[in-house]
Amino acid sequence: MKQTKIVATIGPASESKEMLRVLVESGMNVTRLNFSHGEHAWHKEVINRVRELSNELKTPISILADLQGPRIRTGVEKEFTVEKDDAIWVGDIAYADLRPKDEEKAILLDMEGIIDGVKVGHSILIEDGTVELTVIEEGENHVVAAAKNPGIIKNRKGVILPDSELKLSILSEKDKKDLKFVLEEGVDYVGLSFVGSAEDVKSVRKEMKEMIGEAGPFPQLVSKIERKEAVKNLISIIEETDAVMVARGDLGIEMPESEVVILQKQIIAESLRAAKPVIVATQMMKSMTENPRPTRAEVSDVSNAVIDHADAVMLSEESAMGKYPVEAVAMMTEIIQKTEASPFDDLYKALDLNFRNDYAVMIRSVYELAKSFNAKAILILSVSGFTARLLSHFRPESRLLIATSERATWQQMGLVWGMDAYLFEQDTNYDTMMDRLMRSAKEDGKLDAGDRVVVFLGRTPENETMKLVGIREVR
Repeated sequence: MKQTKIVATIGPASESKEMLRVLVESGMNVTRLNFSHGEHAWHKEVINRVRELSNELKTPISILADLQGPRIRTGVEKEFTVEKDDAIWVGDIAYADLRPKDEEKAILLDMEGIIDGVKVGHSILIEDGTVELTVIEEGENHVVAAAKNPGIIKNRKGVILPDSELKLSILSEKDKKDLKFVLEEGVDYVGLSFVGSAEDVKSVRKEMKEMIGEAGPFPQLVSKIERKEAVKNLISIIEETDAVMVARGDLGIEMPESEVVILQKQIIAESLRAAKPVIVATQMMKSMTENPRPTRAEVSDVSNAVIDHADAVMLSEESAMGKYPVEAVAMMTEIIQKTEASPFDDLYKALDLNFRNDYAVMIRSVYELAKSFNAKAILILSVSGFTARLLSHFRPESRLLIATSERATWQQMGLVWGMDAYLFEQDTNYDTMMDRLMRSAKEDGKLDAGDRVVVFLGRTPENETMKLVGIREVR
């Protein structure tokens, strides 16, 4: 069994129930729905298929709804070619009437007031940085920018302003409609694009409460670290969010490409210290969109994310629209398994936490006990999943088996490193749940009679105290 989870983006190449089944059997744990594409009706069909499949296979398959976020796009009357050092007039739609009538090389950004934060010396990156402009002059309600390289500027292409102070709402009007839809559908995780601060995450929590009420239940929020502003506010964002994604695509545009791997390691390390699940994403096996085998560099990329102890690695276009979605998941599984079996993945001391409380101390003692007695598995009872996530943080060598009575918690475990979850709905009795967990794990071949296990009971609604049962032998 692999411990590191696999997130696979679903699209035309992987949307059928038959294909989803094969992907799960090949190692997929989380389905990602990219709300930059597709209508609600299509997303609803996929969500229903995933839930049906999860019940049939009796395995948690998490659903991550990835919101598009506030995207800035170019507005040009017709595409035009620029040469190095060409001067380009840049404004936004709030000042559309100021656009020079006789100026061919002019761009209107499609977000009102966005140009106010753009100053001399700032970069304007168009179409993933294919064309880079540098602001050389500030006018009234517009700027003039010089092209740093030749290229073609087209209509409706993405724009990144890495140096500018942007007052953007984390949720566009489209995002709000998508968020309402996914809340009604009961997805497990919501991905937030272009997070810049902890306040962005708080504002989404507030929006969710206004949409469905204070009681919830609410999906976990995954903050995508892809902006320079997010790197600056990394610690406070991690503290506020439920999970983190290292979104290397835009991160590699906003920041120097040579720093991305260092930032990836920093983001993973800080997420682990806060006991927050972390996903590494973007182009992990991109060549498998067209080819049946990955490059050696891609294999190394996945392996290094595992060695850094990321909770999950992610496929994007490889599984959504590639020619070899199953092969990509299967290859990722093979890389994970071989890396985890190697000594390079081993931990020789417990990972640090950036917080300390009685519960965290107790969980660490469970980890230490399992390590000292070389226990085959750690068995956990958890309602909210907090106990499971905290224990997962320590990355124990022992197998992690969790029993829960809550379906939402069971489904969310698809993203958490090492967690092998069992659902026993309507059962909150410690003794019966533990007996059922042992029996089910034996039936699945995960435990054998005579195996030594550590048993830990987390908090339940009936019992707010934690309880360490200690070492038990499987019968």
